[in-house]
Amino acid sequence: MNNLSIWQQLTQQLQMRWGEVLEATSVHIQLVFFSMLIAIALGVSLGILVTRVPKLSTLVLGGAGVMQTIPSLALLGFMIPLFGIGVKTAIAALFLYSLLPIIRNTYTGIKDVDPATREAAKGMGMTSAQILFKVELPLAIPVIMAGIRTAAVINVGNATLAAFIGAGGLGDFIFLGITRGIDGLILLGAIPAALLAIVLELFFSGVERWTTPKGLKAE
Repeated sequence: MNNLSIWQQLTQQLQMRWGEVLEATSVHIQLVFFSMLIAIALGVSLGILVTRVPKLSTLVLGGAGVMQTIPSLALLGFMIPLFGIGVKTAIAALFLYSLLPIIRNTYTGIKDVDPATREAAKGMGMTSAQILFKVELPLAIPVIMAGIRTAAVINVGNATLAAFIGAGGLGDFIFLGITRGIDGLILLGAIPAALLAIVLELFFSGVERWTTPKGLKAE
């Protein structure tokens, strides 16, 4: 096999492992989906919290920032004593890696709402909760979506490391290709992961444009 070109190796491996590729892609998507679902729920909530309690901004944003500085494999290792080897550990680690851009963009999006807009809402008799859900969040959604998009794309790449703890996904092919010295096998995992990242980028970019208020699209 080593006498074959890298693309011949890829074609051969794809023909041999087509079913495995589809299964691994499905697992990869699930890892990203569930970790992002939890990260969005908690990240947006924490972002809103720090706009209401500014004293917590250093603690929350700093804590999320620290998570980003921990090497991916090390974070997976730290999670193993808590969740064991497998999918739960991978989702937990991916969730932690997703928090910073979501929290930061939620905080920034809400804080950047024009103060005059808030005052106008107060003048109309809106409560704090009404201002948040009817004024601030709708205006902040494009910024929040940009953070979610960033987190999702990063997660696709980080999810390949889940193979090292037996969680499956496209990283299995990359790890197997490295250990066997088969470049085509590495590409069998890398190319679908890259395509998945591109699809998510396009999807969230579209959602971001769709959720942008009409008055802001021309800016």
